[in-house]
Amino acid sequence: MRFFSYFNKFLRSHPSSAKLLVLSSISGGGLVAYADLPSDKEKPSLALEQEETRKKRVLVLGTGWAGISFLKDLDISSYDVQVVSPRNYFAFTPLLPSVTCGTVEARSIVEPVRNIVKKRNGEVKFWEAECLKVDAVNKKVICRSYVNENLPGKNEFSLEYDYLVVAVGAQVNTFNTPGVEENCYFLKEVEDAQSIRRAVIDCFEKAVLPELTEEERRINLHFVIVGGGPTGVEFAAELHDFVHEDLVKIYPSVKDLVAISLIQSGDHILNTYDERISSFAEQKFQRDGIEVLTGHRVLSVSDRLIDVKAKSTGQNVSIPHGMVVWSTGVGTRPVVKDFMEQIGQGNRKVLATDEWLRVKGCDDVYGLGDCTTVDQKKIMEDISAIFEAADKDKSGTLTIEEFKDVIEDVTIRYPQVELYLQNNHLSDITDLLKGADGNERDEVDIEEFKLALANVDKQTKSLPATAQVAAQQGAYLARCFNKREKCKAEPEGPRKFRSGGRHEFRPFRYRHLGQFAPLGGEQAAAELPGDWVSVGHSTQWLWYSIYASKQVSWRTRYLVVGDWTRRFVFGRDSSRI
Repeated sequence: MRFFSYFNKFLRSHPSSAKLLVLSSISGGGLVAYADLPSDKEKPSLALEQEETRKKRVLVLGTGWAGISFLKDLDISSYDVQVVSPRNYFAFTPLLPSVTCGTVEARSIVEPVRNIVKKRNGEVKFWEAECLKVDAVNKKVICRSYVNENLPGKNEFSLEYDYLVVAVGAQVNTFNTPGVEENCYFLKEVEDAQSIRRAVIDCFEKAVLPELTEEERRINLHFVIVGGGPTGVEFAAELHDFVHEDLVKIYPSVKDLVAISLIQSGDHILNTYDERISSFAEQKFQRDGIEVLTGHRVLSVSDRLIDVKAKSTGQNVSIPHGMVVWSTGVGTRPVVKDFMEQIGQGNRKVLATDEWLRVKGCDDVYGLGDCTTVDQKKIMEDISAIFEAADKDKSGTLTIEEFKDVIEDVTIRYPQVELYLQNNHLSDITDLLKGADGNERDEVDIEEFKLALANVDKQTKSLPATAQVAAQQGAYLARCFNKREKCKAEPEGPRKFRSGGRHEFRPFRYRHLGQFAPLGGEQAAAELPGDWVSVGHSTQWLWYSIYASKQVSWRTRYLVVGDWTRRFVFGRDSSRI
């Protein structure tokens, strides 16, 4: 025992030997193990080492297009990934109008989140809960689960993060119109589509009850859609097909009493599309008997009437209805509004990010999808710095050759330059430096340089709140996370004209791949890259093939194609389930 006492004193006087393990043979044939704990001096360095080797925690809020796209492309093995969402599935939202009328079943367009993440290398933790608050100062979020609150255990919990990805989407924007929340149906979630499907059948079942007047039957079968965007137009087309291909066969007594009205505040429906598509859609709806009321603003909605005002005449009109579907744009969710107040964006309507999708005013937080807007920097804010960086000989003038040295960085950093060239049919950015007479100039001074680029920033536009934008943002951010360490050492981004050096990553660049508008009757319209417009039956089949290929899994792809086939053979199901 005296030996162990001396040996212990030796270890404590020699910290470097504190982790020594000694095995001694005793006369009984056994082994004795002796080990000492790290000294107090070593503990801080050990904790620091553990902190450095710990994987960074990436917390993703939301499982929509942006969130799932980010998770699918992220290198899970490099991060500790956690996901919070009130829905444990991903929904293919472009097909929601089809769900409202039974063309496609709800379960055919959803894929469980756990099925998606289990295919990745590494562990992804998922919690079905709603984020109530983001604490940007302490880097944590407060969440609450609404899963059967009668079950034992706490429902509220908090999670810490190193990087936060906010992809919670947006909510329906009612514009504070009286009665909309209480008396309208929305089309934002799968549950909304299912509710609309039941409501449509209810209207028909009520209309065929005995002892109703013809006027009462007409009111019950008057379907009003507010909003002439893609969702509203596609739902109106789906409803028309459902009624005239299926419901009139099983409700023949009221087939002549059905009416569909589409109310749009603007001058045309589908006003974000090419005007040729907008015109084609209006003409087709007129042929189909769908009433299109453009230039009408909704004043209020009650359980039986919708009050609108015609902008051209200023006249107020009350329209009786059986049901109203509200599809007029999106607004910011309360949790995002609260977060914006914390970080100094309280005066904005939408959460702003920079071109690398980092939330402005908050480190290590990124924003994706409908809940954000990319605040593109204007070239005129940096025009003097660009000129100075290009003017290598400090002559006070810029030659074409000097400008060519910074062209690539300018077009990457300011994408509006490329849009300006396209819209003005300029083949090369150096064409901007030509004189007013169209002749090339050998050099320009700072004032002439500013004048040449003065109109470029007019091409800056906000990105639309679409699935296509959200998916591209998620994929882009995942790529940035995957090569974060590499790009710290070898930046790949454009030049920093003000401070010098280069940005770590290239900024996000949205690539528009086209958009579709199904118009019913097996016809669709499409706006494709290169100013191509396609309408008709062949476009509908192109729509089928592209939407089938874009499904998130082979399971949903098979189910959706099966639903389309079933509809062709047996028609749509009118059961109220």
